[in-house]
Formats: sequence, C-alpha cells, structure tokens
Amino acid sequence: MNIQLQVLGHALRAVAEEMGAVLVRSSFSANIKERRDCSTALFDDTGRMIAQAEHIPVHLGAMPDAVAAVIEHEPARTDVFVLNDPFAGGTHLPDISLVSRTEVGFAVTRAHHADVGGAEPGSMPADSRTLDEEGVVIPPTRVGPTTLDELADRMRNPEERRGDFRAQLAAHQLAERRVAELCDRRGADRIRAAMDELHAYSERVVRAAIAELPDGTYQASDLLEAPVGDLELRAAVTIRGSELEIDFSGSAPQHDGNLNCPLSVTRSACYFVIRCLTAPDLPASGGAFAPVRVVAPLGSLVNARPGAAVAGGNVETSCRIADVVFRALGGALPTPAQGQGTMNNLTFGNDAFTYYETLGGGQGACPDADGPSAVHVTMSNTLTTPVEALELAYPLRVRRHALRAGSGGVARFRGGDGVIRELEALEACRLSILSDRRRHAPSGACGGSDGAPGRNFLNGAELAAKTSVDLEPGDILRIETPGGGGLGS
Repeated sequence: MNIQLQVLGHALRAVAEEMGAVLVRSSFSANIKERRDCSTALFDDTGRMIAQAEHIPVHLGAMPDAVAAVIEHEPARTDVFVLNDPFAGGTHLPDISLVSRTEVGFAVTRAHHADVGGAEPGSMPADSRTLDEEGVVIPPTRVGPTTLDELADRMRNPEERRGDFRAQLAAHQLAERRVAELCDRRGADRIRAAMDELHAYSERVVRAAIAELPDGTYQASDLLEAPVGDLELRAAVTIRGSELEIDFSGSAPQHDGNLNCPLSVTRSACYFVIRCLTAPDLPASGGAFAPVRVVAPLGSLVNARPGAAVAGGNVETSCRIADVVFRALGGALPTPAQGQGTMNNLTFGNDAFTYYETLGGGQGACPDADGPSAVHVTMSNTLTTPVEALELAYPLRVRRHALRAGSGGVARFRGGDGVIRELEALEACRLSILSDRRRHAPSGACGGSDGAPGRNFLNGAELAAKTSVDLEPGDILRIETPGGGGLGS
C-alpha cells in the first residue's frame, strides 16, 4: 500500500474514531457514555463500508444493510435518516442508527438506547414473541424538525433519549465537517479513489489469507439454551481457493420466542470470525468480507422472517453463531477453545429509570496462551459500567464485583475466569435477564477442561438463564459468569 493511500486511509479512520468520541462524550445514558455500546462508520457513495471505528463487532455486518435501506429512499445531501428495524439493516430495536450524507458518501452512528418503549423496562424482555413487544419499530425515516422528539415521547425516560439522539446528531455534524475539510485539502475525486482502493485492498488481503487455508468443507454444531429445551446450530464452512462459504442449513427453525437473528446479525457474527482468523490487524472495511458468502435458510433461527422477536438473537444467538463457526474452522487452522459464549444481559427499570449492562467472563485459551479473564467475548466489545457511575445515576448498589476464581478450564493453557457481580435493588423495579451457557459449559479443546457454566441467583435462589421478575428494595441479584475452556492436556 503506497504512502498516500496510507495517509488517506488513516484520515478516514480518524474521522470514524472522532465520531465515536463525540458520541460517547456527549451522550446522556450510562450505556453509551460509560459502557460505549455504540459504533460509528464511514461509507462511500455506493454504500460500501470504508472505515469503522473499533467498537461493537455485532454492528459490523449490519451497518451496510442499514445504508442500503436508506439509499432506496434516495436521500438528499442534507438528509438524515433514523432506523432500528432489524429487517432493514438493524440488529435489535434498542440499537438505533442515524445515517447522513457526506460530501463523498455516508456517515453512520449506531447506539444502544437504554429503552425504546418495549413491554419491559429497558426493552430487552426475556419472553417476547413478536417484534412489536420489544419496542418502537422504526423503518428508514427522514428526520424532520420533530421526528426524534416524537420517537422519544414513545419511549421511557424521553429526556434521556433526546440527549442520546442529540449526541448522535453531533457525531454526524462532525463527520460532515471533517470529511469536507479532507476533501478541501486533498480533493473529493482523490478521496473517492482512495475509498475504492481501500475497499479493494482489504478484499485482496483477506482473499490471500483464505487462499492459504486448505480447501475443503468443515462442519460443526452447537446448542443454544432456549427457555424450554435446546436449539441446535449447524455450520458447514467450505473453502475454495480464495473464497469461503458458511452454510447454516440444518439449523433450528425460527424460534417462537426472541432468540431469532435477522440475516444482518448472522452475517456480522460470521464476518467477525473470519476477520479474527484471517487478517485480525486489518482495519474494518467492507472489502474484507467480499470473499465470504453466508447461506442461511429463510425461516430459520439464523434468518428469521420479518416480525419475529429478536432481542435475544442479537445478543445471545450471535455469540453461539461465532462459537460454531470458530469450531468448524478448527478443522482448517488452530482456533481458541470456547469462551463464555454469552453477553449476560441484565436490564433493570421502572417508570423512572432504565439501566442495561452486559458482563464479561472467561475467554477460551488460545493455542499458545492462557485465555484472559473478565473480558467481553466475541460479539460484545463494551466496557463494564464503573461502580461509582452506576450508583450515582441509578437506585442500584454494587455489593460485589470480583473474579470467579477457578472457573476457567484447567489445561496446558488455561481458560480465563468469569466474574461475580452482585447488585442490590434500592427501589422496586423490574429485572430481565438474557444469558446462556448455564446448562452447557464452554468447551475445552485438544484435551483441555471445559469452563464452568454460568449461574444466576436472586436472594440465593437460582434463576433461569432467561427470565423477567419483579424486585423489591433489598433484593440482591448475583450473576456468576462462565469461564473459558482450556486448551491442551
């Protein structure tokens, strides 16, 4: 890659990173401000992703679908669009995207809002069966003078929602200004040419990495824990020269609860794995995924029909998709043991507040190193809310936050340990939990032991992996997150 292209590529990525900094620092809710559950990216005029800030993996493959949905509406130069429809490039309803034009393409922000008007506070219900139960569904919509205010009024804590919307708009204003400055300095035609070459370069690098893998078809399966029974995911990964196909035929049919994935989320999980195993240091760009084809039967767990509930699919099924694709590709190259395989989603709320967090756990051991402890694994890349920030803003008290010592699998290379987190409710509220790996432990590899499965408790009584319950002041929730599998005997 020549020097000029390196300079322009870094300049575009710097714009995406600065958009993220503006969004995080300007937002109102802890979920964006403290946990950084958001993503920002730049696209070219045709809707190809050119630069994404290093934020949330599950947003990676879905953002291009959101831009494609907006392009169908022929946006004008000054238009801003808002959307969260999982079947029009969204992930799940709390992830609200804004898409705007720049001088040479599009800017996108996606942020997980703490509530979008769902049946449960926080809009992450454990038992939803339709998309409408999970909150306000926003198809691609032009933002007018009152659009965002009207949307916020349909959600809990509307002032906080407005604050987060304004933070997203600020990131878009910055993107427009920075891209215009870049075009003034370098010329718009040169920037467009650089975008073309950055996209092509990423594709060449990933194709070259895939070509080094042995041709063949590699298969694996894994289980996702439904409220009743288990749901099987199957993946067949076929490598042919410099191309790779991931086929989910034979996976469980669409779930009657909320563990379904829209196709955009399934693609995101697949792209994440391929990026990890082929060119992990390559900056995120749509070109890196051009050699990858995803086959997912319509009406299956990994390609649900429009209208299906998806709150759990985005956060839990996406983790299992990553696990099963990693396992399948283990037949072609060394891969890690399984990590915690869940985001351990916790949502608290009532009419006065809503709070959402995910919890880290053990990462699986690598072929040459122990797995790290207390980290967010696979499709989540968020931070843990600092205790001081959580207790200052919400009627919750953190009683304990510690490593779950010994929960990682024993092996030549140990799996990482999970965490223990105890939260006390200080006022009556509603709790929703979406978690997994409670019945089935993260698997070890090459003779290594499994990691410990996770556990959920309320006042000492064990809770199901996916549940919604009422809390009274003084109730204490205890979450023990899974450890990672070990690798090597």
